[in-house]
Amino acid sequence: MRLTLLGTGNAAGMPLYGCNCQYCFSARNNQDLRRTACSARLDMGDITILLDAGQLHLADSYPSGTLDAILLTHFHPDHVQGLFHLRWGIGNAIPVYCPPDDEGCADLYKHPGILNFIPKNEFSSFSIGDMEITPLPLNHSKNTHGYFFQGNGHAVAYLTDTKGLPLATEQFLSSRDVDLMVIDCSYVPDSNKGGHNNLNEVIEIASSTQPEKVVLTHIGHDLDIWLQQNSAELPPNIVAGYDGMALQPGPSDG
Repeated sequence: MRLTLLGTGNAAGMPLYGCNCQYCFSARNNQDLRRTACSARLDMGDITILLDAGQLHLADSYPSGTLDAILLTHFHPDHVQGLFHLRWGIGNAIPVYCPPDDEGCADLYKHPGILNFIPKNEFSSFSIGDMEITPLPLNHSKNTHGYFFQGNGHAVAYLTDTKGLPLATEQFLSSRDVDLMVIDCSYVPDSNKGGHNNLNEVIEIASSTQPEKVVLTHIGHDLDIWLQQNSAELPPNIVAGYDGMALQPGPSDG
């Protein structure tokens, strides 16, 4: 099992439009410092699953037949915007698993094209190949799912967007051995903004659920700067994700 973080930014991304701070200046001039729309790709054997579709130009990155499924956490635009072009393709339908949401986003339901939207209820496990997938409820302004993946003896939790965790999700994760948790962390420590975790909240979640490793994603502008200045203050099992980061659960994680 291999998880690649395609994007690790919040909706605004990094660099922040109109900001002339030294960190945004550096990100404009160094591709490695940019943060694009939060999404990931999970590969296991010959199965490839896209987690959220906020990245643009998906048709260029994933030629027809290379995606086995897309899993949506929710229908906010920064997590589905790549679908608006992809849907007009031809060929086999692409399964798109998602939370139940009567509205969806714009006209995706009305004109799905090759996208086959498949709503899944929370804790209703299903399989793709040899991978078992369990949708987990999260705390956000739209109906939102995290996903718990089991396969090849490993367990991965992908949890964005959320503010804390619902008790049922926390209990589910606490009762399992989680090799890798990738989790929403948008704000600096002690921030009182809603909708997304600050760093203190992620540390509390990690303490209560005890994953082997935690990787931060959906990182906002101010937290990005804080991390560049204070990365040594992170607990030893928590690291900041970055675009293109490849993660392999277990001892060979990198």
